[in-house]
Amino acid sequence: MVDLLSEPVLVLNRNFEAIEVTNVRRALVLMYCGAAHAFDEGELYDFSAWRAVHPSSHEPNIPIIGGLLRVPRVVHLTRYDLRPRAAIRLTRRNLMFRDQFQCQYCGLSPGPHDLNIDHVFPRSRGGAASWENLVTSCRTCNLRKGGRTPEEANMRLAKRPMKPRWSVVTQILLRHSEPYREWEPFLKAS
Repeated sequence: MVDLLSEPVLVLNRNFEAIEVTNVRRALVLMYCGAAHAFDEGELYDFSAWRAVHPSSHEPNIPIIGGLLRVPRVVHLTRYDLRPRAAIRLTRRNLMFRDQFQCQYCGLSPGPHDLNIDHVFPRSRGGAASWENLVTSCRTCNLRKGGRTPEEANMRLAKRPMKPRWSVVTQILLRHSEPYREWEPFLKAS
């Protein structure tokens, strides 16, 4: 039951644009409070109407007093229509996505476990941990560069590192590589 309440649910704003992913627990609270409706096969359902929809045998459901409650996969907010500003966290995974899992010095793609994160301007000399100073590198290039700048090590970067400008949909797909089929029309449209 706990795992089921933690499953992802796509949240749409008032104009049906994907804005985030939440969990089943929060989606049901939003529906119960009237802040969102479940969206299923082209229909919007408030909480009481959603309770009346009987889940099929293959659908996940939550036992409640008086029957079973279908797990919503998409909820539509009733009032929110602003576009959120996408905050992209500086993480190892996001850096590797930005650099397409390639060494930024030699261009090899050895796999995520054999890649390192390198400070372009060395950390030992005050280099910051920022999007503009971190790149993905293979172990060989990272060791060769050491505590020097690329110019001092006579190495060239494939491209200048910068903060990515991913859309909300890109961020959703990075976190949920296999979205539910109910999400697909909204992720394609955005």
